[in-house]
Amino acid sequence: MATRSPVQRQFVKYTFFKVAPVWRGLPAADRDAMKQEVVDVLEAFAERMLIRVYSTVGTRGDTDLLLWTVSDRLEDFQELTSRLFGARIGTYLDIPHSYLAMTRRSQYIDNHSHEDQEGARLRVKPGAAKYFFVYPFVKTRQWYLLPLEERQQIMDVHIKVGHDFPKVRINTAYSFGLDDQEFVVAFESDSASDFLDLVMKLRETQSSLYTLRDTPIFSCISMTPAQALDALATTTIAAVPSAPTLAGAPS
Repeated sequence: MATRSPVQRQFVKYTFFKVAPVWRGLPAADRDAMKQEVVDVLEAFAERMLIRVYSTVGTRGDTDLLLWTVSDRLEDFQELTSRLFGARIGTYLDIPHSYLAMTRRSQYIDNHSHEDQEGARLRVKPGAAKYFFVYPFVKTRQWYLLPLEERQQIMDVHIKVGHDFPKVRINTAYSFGLDDQEFVVAFESDSASDFLDLVMKLRETQSSLYTLRDTPIFSCISMTPAQALDALATTTIAAVPSAPTLAGAPS
């Protein structure tokens, strides 16, 4: 019987951009040209990496745009960011928050094998939800000193609570040694109220005793690159509808 090749883990990057207020004062034609250049850059990079775009305009005061990017190569994130800074709009861009992580199979899901498809935790496969909730996460050092059996029991309850909210999909990435946080957790859902209720219920579990930090929290709206850039400044009244975004080479 032929052996199956191991599933390759992926790098995951959450990059939050802030656009300088002075950009909104530029002539509309200049802003439109800059926005199109950004769209062209993202479409080019989507051929070799997964890219999802979200707006945080109106939900956060310190960010305007999130790029959720996934790749097999760490260098892809550097090259994409460098290209965006090299575009005309780069003069007006800042990165107030940035989180780097990798995929890894959770050690606590063996008791929940029905949700662990082969490689599902190692290869990112985003859904098409309207909303995206992201935050860095750090556990206390006391958590890691608990016996594995006790941690498993605590996580069994934690995971069971998650099952009560099937329309909220979690994406967990690991940052140990790569960035300041230990995890980055990202939830996809079409219901902000479902996510709020999930977080409230998780606060009542024993696992919350071992949370050291789980902020800042970002509530993001899924958009195409063009829509997210238009949301930076518009003269229209109607809300921009959510839409599928770029999906690149990783599968």
